[in-house]
Amino acid sequence: MLLPNILLTGTPGVGKTTLGKELASRSGLKYVNVGDLAREGQLYDGYDEEYDCPILDEDRVVDELENQMSEGGVIVDYHGCDFFPERWFHIVFVLKTDNSILYKRLENRGYNEKKLKDNVQCEIFQVLHEEALASYKEEIVHQLPSNKPEDLEDNITQILKWIEQWVKDHSS
Repeated sequence: MLLPNILLTGTPGVGKTTLGKELASRSGLKYVNVGDLAREGQLYDGYDEEYDCPILDEDRVVDELENQMSEGGVIVDYHGCDFFPERWFHIVFVLKTDNSILYKRLENRGYNEKKLKDNVQCEIFQVLHEEALASYKEEIVHQLPSNKPEDLEDNITQILKWIEQWVKDHSS
C-alpha cells in the first residue's frame, strides 16, 4: 500500500515533536525527528557558538533519509525545510504558536536570550511558513494552530482524515 510522506515544520517549541510522535502512533506512519537523526549519525558540519548548537550537514541528512522517503509513509519533523527535495512530501504542515506561549516554552527549555528572541521573532514574521511556501507547491502547505492541548487533538484528527483520503485517492 502506498503511504504519504508528511513534513511537520515550524519554529522550535511549536509542538512538532509532540504532534509527530502522536500522529505516528495513531497512523502507523514512521516518525523521523531530524535533530535526533543528526545526533545519532553525527550529521554535523561544525558548531554555532552564537546559538550554542551544532550545524546540520544538510546534504548528509538528505542522503541518510533518501531510501525511506522513496518508500513512503514517513513523518519528518524539523524546523527548516528548504533543503529537503520537493518530491519527498505530499503535504507540509507549518505549526504556529502564539508568541507569549512560545516564549514561555523556549524559556522552559533554557534557551539563551539571543536564541529565544530570534526564535520568537522568526515566529512573528512567519519565516518558516514563508520558507515552506517558497520550497513547496502552495496547495500542499497548511498552517495549523498549536497553542493548547485541544489544538493538538484537532490537528491529529484533521491529519488522520487527510491520510485516509490520500490513501484512498492513491490506491488503484
